[in-house]
Amino acid sequence: MLLPALDEHLTAIPEAQGLRGIRRFAVEFLYFGIKEARASLFAGLFFLAVFAVPRAGLFGLARYDLLLVIALAIQAAMVLTKLETLDELKAITLFHLIGFALEVFKTSSSIQSWSYPDFGYTKLFGVPLFSGFMYAAIGSYVIQAWRVLDLRVRHHPPYWMATLAATAIYANFYTHHYIGDYRWYIAACTLGLYARTTVIFRPYDRDRRMPLLVAFVLIGFFIWLAENVHSFLGLWQYPNQIGGWSVVHIGIWSSWSLVVVMTFTIVANLKHIKERIHVPE
Repeated sequence: MLLPALDEHLTAIPEAQGLRGIRRFAVEFLYFGIKEARASLFAGLFFLAVFAVPRAGLFGLARYDLLLVIALAIQAAMVLTKLETLDELKAITLFHLIGFALEVFKTSSSIQSWSYPDFGYTKLFGVPLFSGFMYAAIGSYVIQAWRVLDLRVRHHPPYWMATLAATAIYANFYTHHYIGDYRWYIAACTLGLYARTTVIFRPYDRDRRMPLLVAFVLIGFFIWLAENVHSFLGLWQYPNQIGGWSVVHIGIWSSWSLVVVMTFTIVANLKHIKERIHVPE
């Protein structure tokens, strides 16, 4: 019951009187950190699980299988405690499926962009089923942050154009193995598309603004950092890490930032569709 109570507190903060200068910055920064941690609950708990589960597994379960069980348990707990709604769960499941399909393609024998070297009963097409939850974690963060930080978007581009850009981003992850990598052309188009877009959020009692493109890049950076940790722990390996671990190529940061763009677009479109369906009387 502690976290639902925290949610109620975070969404009903009274306006602070007399907070100025460094004190206001400190309080807002503290609450922003708390809300970010709350929005990252699924990702954070899963990240801790990766640290806690040894490579050899536990209780007779292989690491990949145990991580799937833990991910499912976290997801179920969030729904049962009403930290996540059923509608949000449906959206997160969509991210899981999209991510898992990409994992299957990228690890296939003809592509081999990376690999999952360890044994697991819950591997399908050579990919452990828990891997889709890594993409679902990004979707969970965007969905939760939207609610906890009271997110609003100003100057959102036309939805059909945003959808087209997101589709091109996802398609390029597949097609660049055959017809060339058009990532930077797509990124340039995305830059123009969201150049005027601002995200409005409320860390404490006042609205703050940030260019949405900055948010995309920052979130992508933190995912890239997490990927370095995961690959260091041997959860998966890039070809250049088989002989010994090395830092994940900095170019992957751009890929993750584009994944964030795609994830944000899906969430924004789902919210837009729901608003159009559920018209207030």
